[in-house]
Parts: sequence; C-alpha cells; structure tokens
Amino acid sequence: MTQNNLLFNNKHIWHPYDSIISPLPCYEIQSTCGVYFTLQSGIKVIDGMSSWWSAIHGYNNPKLIKILKKQVDNFSHVMFGGITHKPAIMLCKELLKILPKKLQCIFLCDSGSVAIEVAMKMVIQYWNKKKNNKKFFLTIRNGYHGDTFSAVSVCDPTNSMHRLYNTILPKHFFAKEPKLSFIKKWHNYDIYSFLNFMVCNQEKIAGVILEPILQGIGGMKFYNIEYLKQVRLLCKIYKIPLIVDEIATGFGRTGKMFAYEHANIVPDILCLGKALTGGMMTLAATITTKKIAYTISKNYPYKFMHGPTFMGNPLACAVARKNISLLRKNVWKKQVEYIEKYFKNKLFPLIKHPRIIDIRILGAIAVVECYHHVNLKLIQKFFINYGVWIRPFKNIIYLTPPYIVQNIHLDKLTQSIKSAIQNNSLFIL
Repeated sequence: MTQNNLLFNNKHIWHPYDSIISPLPCYEIQSTCGVYFTLQSGIKVIDGMSSWWSAIHGYNNPKLIKILKKQVDNFSHVMFGGITHKPAIMLCKELLKILPKKLQCIFLCDSGSVAIEVAMKMVIQYWNKKKNNKKFFLTIRNGYHGDTFSAVSVCDPTNSMHRLYNTILPKHFFAKEPKLSFIKKWHNYDIYSFLNFMVCNQEKIAGVILEPILQGIGGMKFYNIEYLKQVRLLCKIYKIPLIVDEIATGFGRTGKMFAYEHANIVPDILCLGKALTGGMMTLAATITTKKIAYTISKNYPYKFMHGPTFMGNPLACAVARKNISLLRKNVWKKQVEYIEKYFKNKLFPLIKHPRIIDIRILGAIAVVECYHHVNLKLIQKFFINYGVWIRPFKNIIYLTPPYIVQNIHLDKLTQSIKSAIQNNSLFIL
C-alpha cells in the first residue's frame, strides 16, 4: 500500500472489529485469481479463509464472471416491490432443487445478519397472526448469528458483542451449549439444559435458533448430531418453529450441502448467505414453510413487514443461480472430502504440541485451538510473510479454504500453522 493510501485508510476507513484510532495493519489487495490474493507490493498469498467462508470456487471464476457481465448488460438493479425479474425467479427455482420439499417460500435479502433479522420477524409475525404474544427466542450459549440488533440479541450474552448492548437487548433464553463433540458417543445429559428451558418457558418461546453442527465464532466447535436431532424433536413436540442458521456452513463446507443434513432433520426456517453467490457479492435468503408463510399472509394486514432496498438484486441473483448450478454438479463433494483428508493427515499429528488444546476437522474446515490467545498484529504479518492469508481470533487458528485448493496450497497453509505454533512471539503468554 502506498504511503498516502495507507495514511488515508487509517485516518478515514473503519474496518470490521477494529479501532479507528490505533487500527491493526491492513494489506492492500491489487488483484485476485484462483486461491490467490496479489498484494499491492506484488506478493502473492494463498487465501485460507475464502474471504470469511464465501469464495468457495476461489476468485475470478470465469463462469461466474461471464454471467455477471451478461446481467450487467441487461440491468443491474430494480426495486423488488411490485416488480420481479428472471434472475430472481431462476435463482429460486435453482434453490428449490437443493432444498427439502418442506421449504418452499423464499425471501431474498442483503446479508447473513439481515437473513437472521427476517427469520426472527417471520416467527414474531407468525405468532401475532395466531393471536399469541410469544416474543422470546431460545438458543444456546457460544452462538453467533450476526451483527445487527436482533441477530446480536441471540448471540452468546457474555462471549460476544452482545454484552456491549445488554441494557437494550431483549432478554432471550440461553441454554448451555452442547458439550459432546461431533465424534463422541451421545448421552442424553447434553440436552437437559435445553430441555429444561423448553419445558419451563414453552408459553413464552416464539422460536428456537441455532447454528447447525458447528458453533462458529463461539469457539469453532463441532457438536454431536444427536443434539440437533433432539432440538428438532422438542420443537416439534412443543410446536415451536426451528430456525437454522446455515450462513457459514451452507453449500458444502461441512461435507454436506447443508450442515443440518448430518442430523437428517429439516428446519422450519433456513437462513443462507456468504457462499450463496460463491463470494462474488452480497446476497442472502430466508426460506420457510408454506405453513409459516401462509399464516403470516392471511388476514389483515396480509403482508410480511420487511423490504430491503436491494432485495433480489438481479446481479447477485444471476451469479447465485450459476453458483448453485455449479454446486449441483457435485464436484465440490470430492473436493471437500479431499481437503478434509488432507487436513487430518497434516494437522492431527500436531495434537501433541504443548501449545495446542485441540484440533478439530470437518469437511473443508480445520480448527487449531491453542492455550494462549494470538497476537493478531504479529501473527497476521507472520502469515503474510509465509505467503498465506489466515486470520485467527482469540486462541483459534482456523482454515476454511476455497474448494479448488490443490496439494501445493494446502501444504503451504498447514505448514504455516506448524511454523506459527513454534513461535512464542506470536502468542500472548
């Protein structure tokens, strides 16, 4: 980054989860291609994060670019109120091909956080139409669902930004997080906290919301599939809608098209985002059943009260449709299986290292949990110098690479982590 640009960036541009007074260093990207970023300095680095889980096909995918350019020549945007268009229609047709038959009604929105807002509004309006004043949600601790207010209100109340806004957020119900991992034998005690909340507060709980199988920012932990099955069963027994947040895990990341498929369940409301467009641009979707959608839509006022300006953006819809058509060819399955196997071979041996608490791998996700927090400024520089882009948080170093990575890329990503954990200066001891 040129000195003038760097000074301007630091003075005027506020980056996510950072200070504008003393920001972390930023690295200027000149171009992208495949799994690579090229920095302004000319250095190429391998992206191990898929730009926060989204760029599953890598960058500059020619098929996605082609459809984007074609749509630009037709029209880039029109309002979605009272208007529809082919890109949105064709996207929704494509979505229905990969979704269970129960999920039929699609609300297109802007981002993952907004998809959560929409889902929670759907549940509240659903109960309003049923002449019931239920307004609270049940979720689990260590959850993360986005940064807008309703989304934040169902994030972990102490281990997230939730605590910054505690005085104004609704007081929802938080059961203990699942303790049994994805690979552990199931014991019913793991669901007791959730069950207790459900039984004692069934008259107040409007809906249940959780991340399926993987709790992301809450520690990157994979929980037991039986837990999700039990939650689905309890929601059915007590007739409470289940919202599943697949924004991070959707579109193959855990080895299934959607993570809830590991448990062979179907939610009442599904939230999608991130990889929906293959990382090309922002788009999200909240998808629900006819039962919920029709209940909201009958009787006065007959409407669902939400309408983002850029809802159903034609450019995003066109690219998302192409992205899903690529996924339906199922090449991603072999890619993700290969990545998972590679991660296990290269990273599991590190479990004996004295710096490491645990190593967790599922699909195209690898998690290295350390005893000490990383020094983000120093470890980011270390990874850049190594030729990779990995952005840890707290004591977690994790990888979510594009599905198109090859041996040479995976080797460099895993080797960079091996080198990092040997370096005391990269951790806050």
